[in-house]
Amino acid sequence: MQVNSLSILGSWLFTPVLHEDERGVFLESFTQQSFLEEVGHVLDVQQANVSASSRGTLRGIHFADVPPGQAKFVQCYQGAILDVVVDVRVGSPTFGQWETIELNCNSRKALYLAEGLGHAFCALTETATVGYMCSAPYAPTHEHGINPLDPELQIPWPVDLDLRLSPKDAAAPTLNEATGSGVLPTYNDCVSHYNKLRTQPLL
Repeated sequence: MQVNSLSILGSWLFTPVLHEDERGVFLESFTQQSFLEEVGHVLDVQQANVSASSRGTLRGIHFADVPPGQAKFVQCYQGAILDVVVDVRVGSPTFGQWETIELNCNSRKALYLAEGLGHAFCALTETATVGYMCSAPYAPTHEHGINPLDPELQIPWPVDLDLRLSPKDAAAPTLNEATGSGVLPTYNDCVSHYNKLRTQPLL
């Protein structure tokens, strides 16, 4: 398993080794040891989700209050998606910046996003099935969103797709509006949370 940190603190790309032959392919999609060595703490999976999306479906930008937040280990099981991590932590050196990664069922790469980071993706293929391992269960009162089409963010969503958002995502505030409302996590709170995770006993 090859692991590379991305430009936004708290995000990593995991690239598995694919063992292919005439029968198909085998891979280790996640190992706790590789995760621990790179991230510095174990991934305490509390919930696993799967979403199936048609081409052009755009989900996000979603994030949760910190603490406790909700970290995500995201993989594309079928099809392909454009996955985006957005730094929404007030006070972060990369606040308002984003990074895009294509996740697909060929490379089998995975993206890990720590608590406090924003997450969104767009389905690039006719159908795309995405799985998330989450560090905390879904908590509606602690979940928030930012409009993925915020013109100031300028996320490069594919121009050849008819993008479809849920009513909730379409009505989400811009990053500036969310900043003004005080709903965004702070960088200091997030870093403090990450450090606390690293000092907890191993499971």
